[in-house]
This record gives sequence, structure tokens and C-alpha cells, in this order.
Amino acid sequence: MSTVQQEAGKIEQLKEHSADELEVVAGRERENLEGWIPALASDDEVREALEKAFDYRGDVTITKKDGTLIEGYIFDRRSGTSLHDSFIRIIPAKGDRAKVNVAYSDIAALAFTGRDAAAGKSFEAWVKKYWEKKAAGETNIGIEAEKLD
Repeated sequence: MSTVQQEAGKIEQLKEHSADELEVVAGRERENLEGWIPALASDDEVREALEKAFDYRGDVTITKKDGTLIEGYIFDRRSGTSLHDSFIRIIPAKGDRAKVNVAYSDIAALAFTGRDAAAGKSFEAWVKKYWEKKAAGETNIGIEAEKLD
């Protein structure tokens, strides 16, 4: 479900471009974040790192200021006016899988520790692999997605 702000952005884009032009606009470049440990020295760095963590398709490890470690998948975030009223929501990878809320202000460190499950699995790479198999004469190949680990 789109937010009012997202819908307003779409309307603005349509004022400048036709719908067909928007369909072929290049997507955002994906960074290889696996293994990255960002510096969280300023509020802006915290916000930027957590936005990247939200877009990441693997687990991250959060170290809270009280020393608690939480490893898991960030599935939601709420950006407020300050770090105290901004939160991430994370599903822990181990133990109790109950969703956990963590205030941005409680985060001492962030590490991209899990494997990015979708890295290198773009649609273009998938279609290319299909056509290579077909050209090699393989049979019983279908257009099914690969299983993620």
C-alpha cells in the first residue's frame, strides 16, 4: 500500500515523463554490503546505515549500547524527528523469533553479517542462464526461480 507521499511523487514523475518512459528508468544501484561495518559517528550516518540495512536482503548484527547483540533481518523501520523516536523492527535469526523494536539511539554498532540472499540473482542474470541452458540443448528447463538457501 502506497503512502500519500509516494503517490504524490508518482504524480510529479508523470507530469515530467510518460508512463512508458518511467517503465524503463534505471533502478537504484545495489551495493555489495555483505561484511560491511559502517561508522555510526553522526545521526546522519546512523540513519543512512539503517536505511541500507532495511534494503539489505540478509541478516545484520546490531550491538546495542547496553552490550546486547541482536542478529536478524530488519523488516521495518520508523523514521522520526530524532534518533530517540526512530525505530527499526528486526526478526531475530536465533532463539525467540518474536519481533524486536530497537530505537536508533540505542544502537552502538551495526554489521552486515548475513549473506545477501539475492546477490547476483537479478532477473537479467536469471534469463541469461535460462537461454544458455536452452542453447546448450538442455531439456526440462523451466522458468522457475532458484531456491534460496
